[in-house]
Order: sequence, then structure tokens, then C-alpha cells
Amino acid sequence: MESSGEMVVFPLLIENSYRACTIPFRFPSDNPHRPTPTELQWINLLANSIPSFKKRAESDDTVSDAPAKAEKFAQRFAEILEDFKKDPESHGGPPDCIHLCRIRELILKEVGFRDIFKKVKDEENAKAITLFKDVVQLNDAIEDESKRVENLVRGIFAGNIFDLGSAQAVIFVDNSGADVVLGILPFARELLRRGTQVVLAANDLPSINDITYHELLEIISKLKDENGQLMGVDTQNLLIANSGNDLPVIDLSSVSQELAYLASDADLVVMEGMGRGIETNLSSIKKLPSFLVGGSMIAYSSSMKFQAVKAAQQLFADGWMDRCILCDTVFNTETLDDRRNELVLFLMEISRHFVSSSK
Repeated sequence: MESSGEMVVFPLLIENSYRACTIPFRFPSDNPHRPTPTELQWINLLANSIPSFKKRAESDDTVSDAPAKAEKFAQRFAEILEDFKKDPESHGGPPDCIHLCRIRELILKEVGFRDIFKKVKDEENAKAITLFKDVVQLNDAIEDESKRVENLVRGIFAGNIFDLGSAQAVIFVDNSGADVVLGILPFARELLRRGTQVVLAANDLPSINDITYHELLEIISKLKDENGQLMGVDTQNLLIANSGNDLPVIDLSSVSQELAYLASDADLVVMEGMGRGIETNLSSIKKLPSFLVGGSMIAYSSSMKFQAVKAAQQLFADGWMDRCILCDTVFNTETLDDRRNELVLFLMEISRHFVSSSK
């Protein structure tokens, strides 16, 4: 479904308190002319990413004189980030994750780049598509329902999502390649097989390696058989929505009218990806009888409360940015392998609850 017209508020937001940044970048008591520690952290984070973005832009063979334009991007973005360090209110600030990502995308477009990750996205999507059939067949061969769910959970752990038995699910997809093809789509197929209507919401325009609406349509078209099925599962209840977004993070106060309409009666919202799940929408969704899942967190709405700042600090401290479940207690296991196993067990505990409650 194409995006058209004016952007609107996502219908399931906690309206009065919503702000598209989970972690407060500043407080009213902060000096408006001096960057806060959180602002500096993000400014430095994006500054450190400039060389990799420049290298990616230099190799964009769809743009004439790409190396010179890549250098122009790098210089301009670095200058703006330095300006923010001197005065956070410059360039439409103060900066937060939405604002900083927006500026980076605008500069890329101003100097002539539309999609510097296009080549790598196409390569990763093509590789993942060749593996999709094997992944689905392996999962379908598991007769025991709980074990099949466990296999899905382990198989899509890069996506960090799952749900059972919901009537309608809205999934905000994230990365191209294995993340969407081998993670999200097998999961969506399982929901479709259970009678769930599934809405996949993808970005309108390119941003880093995130899948776009048109790219997702192309992938699903390649995966469907001559009967329009996805490995034997009817896709009549599978809808692809253009979210209207053009960033790796998302402001849910401004989404397409089409997505807002499709999501108005959703039982489950999946915010997949670090940017959409943790950085901008950790505790933003209301009225869910099921649970909210993000790229690095699971919010089981009936029993858990999240402490966003504490959880985010733990993520940074561990250096484990995209593999964590945030809940009232932070896991204390010593190694990443132990923690991964602990998280999977936690996922399974929730999945068993929904298996039993949906019967």
C-alpha cells in the first residue's frame, strides 16, 4: 500500500507523553548553550561513523564524481556536528537521535546521493532469498508446536521478535538481507498460517541498509509461487504498508495515513531494530493485550515496566547493542553465550504463555 497525503499520528501511541526519543537528551535545567553528556555521546557516535559512510558513498557507481561528493558530505556533516558541540541550538537543535539522523540523510541527498547502501542491500537480499525455502522447510518439519516456535525464535534472533495467536500484527521491518528475508518473513508466514492478518511496514525512502517499501514488495514477489502463496501459506492476509518514514529511527507521531488506518485495530506491534525499538519507541505503545517487541527488547505489556535510561546504559556498558531484552531486572550472566541462552529461555517462557492462552 503506497503512502500518500499528509502524515498522521500512529493510532496506538501514548499520546500525551510521546516523544520520539527514549532516552532524555536534556532536561529543562540544562544549559541550552552547552551540550549535555548524552548529546555529546550521540554527536561523537555519528562523527565516528563518517568514514564508513564516506567510503560507502565513494563506491556508489550510480552517482557521477562520487568520491568528490562523498568528501563534500563528510566535511559538511563533520562541520555541523562540531557546531552542535559549540552550540546545541544551532542547525535547528538541540540535537537528538531523530534530528541527527535527519541531518545526515539530508546532506547525503543534497550532495547527490540517494541510496549509498543499495548495492550491498541488493546483494544481501539475493543471498537471503536463496536460503528462504530451506529455512521455512526446516521449521515446518518440526511437529511439536512449542519446539517449532523455539526454532523460529532462535532463527530470527537477529530480528528479536515473535508472537502467537494475535488477530492482527503490525511489524515495522528493519534491515535488508537475512534480517528481513530469513528472520521477519518466516515469522510473518507463521502468523499467517495461524490466521493472523500481518502488516509489514517499511520505509518510504532509503536510509542506511534498511529495507524500503518497494524493495520489500520486490522480495515478496520473488518468494511467492505461481498461486501467490509463501511456501504453501496463503498471503491474502499479508499487507505491505509504506510507513512514510525515511530514517533508521522513527517518529510515530508522523506516519502515513495508510499505515495508521491498518494499525488502528492491531493486537500486536513489533518494533524491530535498535533505532525503532530502543532509541525512539521503548515505551510508546498503548492498549496492547499482547506484547511489544523491539530490535533489542521485549515489552510484555501486562506485567513489565521498563526503565529506559538504566537499560540503555546497560546496553552501552556491555557493548551488546542489538542483543538484549530490557526488563525490570538486568541479566547478570558473565558471557554473551550464557546471556543469549538465558534470553531464548525467557522468550520461550512468554511464547508458551501465548500458545496456551490462544487455544
